[in-house]
Amino acid sequence: MAGGGISERIFAGASVMFGRFRGGLGQVNIAASAIFGGISGSSIADVVSLGKIEIKAMTDHGYPKAYGAAMTMVTSTLSSVIPPSILMIIAASASGVSVGAALAGGFGPSVVFIAVLMVLNYIISVRKKYGEISRLSLKESVKTVVIGIPALGGPIVILLGLFGGVFTPTEAAAVAVVYSVVVAMFVYRDMKPRQIPAMLVETGVTTGTILFIAMVAAAASYIFTIDGLPALVSAGLTSLTTDPVVMMLIIGLILLIVGAIMDITAAILLTIPILMPTALATGIDPVHFVVFLVAALSIGLVTPPVGVSLFATSFVAKLPMETIVRAALPHYAVLAGAIVLLAVFPDLVLLPAEWLTGYQPVGR
Repeated sequence: MAGGGISERIFAGASVMFGRFRGGLGQVNIAASAIFGGISGSSIADVVSLGKIEIKAMTDHGYPKAYGAAMTMVTSTLSSVIPPSILMIIAASASGVSVGAALAGGFGPSVVFIAVLMVLNYIISVRKKYGEISRLSLKESVKTVVIGIPALGGPIVILLGLFGGVFTPTEAAAVAVVYSVVVAMFVYRDMKPRQIPAMLVETGVTTGTILFIAMVAAAASYIFTIDGLPALVSAGLTSLTTDPVVMMLIIGLILLIVGAIMDITAAILLTIPILMPTALATGIDPVHFVVFLVAALSIGLVTPPVGVSLFATSFVAKLPMETIVRAALPHYAVLAGAIVLLAVFPDLVLLPAEWLTGYQPVGR
């Protein structure tokens, strides 16, 4: 998608929808990340593929560069929760819950994240008069949308096939690759065959890294189990409260801290065997727990000291990390508020899982 011109068309298509309003390019940034996440499932891919386009467009239209970089960084969290999120698949597999139900449940945090980020962007843009309002003519708008249909249609093809039972999450990954290659090489013609070997090498390195982390985390999980750590943690937390909402808020605080100091894949694989028994013991639905865990840990991707999306955005924007973090402080606050909403209202996660996969939540 990054090498084949798909990212640029996604951004252009989103611009037609939102570019005509105050703060429009900020909303375009959010919408483009949501659409991109519906194909890639990767926050890092979002920053690397869309980052330069988004930051340059926002800077050229009257936004401070730091604000454009902050928006690009925080919107990358959408790729980690919106189906078909790679992290959601890893977490569901590690916890033994339905992958389809967890992916469907990811629509809940996706909508909440999008809503709070769009409201915040509008408020900031109006108060500080960020951005120019740009309106395309009807002819230009139609032309841009028509050109962007193959790129914008990617999430529709993948998600309908996934939740319609046409293919599994693993097969959906293959469909995403084939779809992107066909569009990039034969529709837009921006990707050349000579680029494929480098892409395969990069894919191998990324996949090998994830599998190595999974291997080490599996060994650590086994040690934790033998040592009785999950039981100790469960006893300690349940001694504080047995109320599921309060327990989720406590777990959410733990996950926000863990996500800020650990690689997110390792954090998922290490925290599930420790915290999930506690969640189940207090009556928390396993799908709600898994989706909530991924949503909370995804914020760690954009926070110091080890947020990989923060590092990637700093590299793409050519700005110091502390500059981006200062600009992103309001966004951190609203994302934390979104986590509270997901803890207090489990139906935000469970209803999409019920509607799309027929999942039956615990206690219903």
